[in-house]
Amino acid sequence: MLTEPVNVISTPTSGPSRAYEPVGQDAFVVIREAMKRKNMVGLGKVVISRRERIVMLKPFDKGLMATTLRYAYEVRDTKPYFEDISSLKLPDEMVELAEHILEPKTGHFDPTEFEDRYETAVVEMLKQKQAGLPPTKEAPTAPPTTVVNLMDALRRSIQNERPAVKKGKAPEKVTRQSGRRKVG
Repeated sequence: MLTEPVNVISTPTSGPSRAYEPVGQDAFVVIREAMKRKNMVGLGKVVISRRERIVMLKPFDKGLMATTLRYAYEVRDTKPYFEDISSLKLPDEMVELAEHILEPKTGHFDPTEFEDRYETAVVEMLKQKQAGLPPTKEAPTAPPTTVVNLMDALRRSIQNERPAVKKGKAPEKVTRQSGRRKVG
């Protein structure tokens, strides 16, 4: 399938050239609408950064989205990467705890919340070099050495989220069958 995420590199958008108005716009809109109705995409080739690439043209809003695809030799078989991972029968409790932790962390992707730290560091290094300053060296950080039991970490996370229970009052329990809270 052409639209598998492993094939996608980038997705710029395009529209008709203003130089060919109105004939160019009419042709562009007719082709875009026909592609929408037939649920089709177009394939083409374009040169980007001195390299020929395959692009998929897909109707998008009032224009077309050009998605750069990978050649077959660029897509590797995933089996060798995951063959050492065994299939495990996970306890439902562990998966439910993990789901509970994930829920509050779920949200919509906002690209403004992310920064390309590598590019920022390179730009900063180049500015220092242009100013004639010696490069700054950061001490390498040691990897963490503690091994964490995932189930214990999940339980602690849930415990930290629960409000403190008043003394003398029995904590509430949730039954799996009904989902209702019982006291005692």
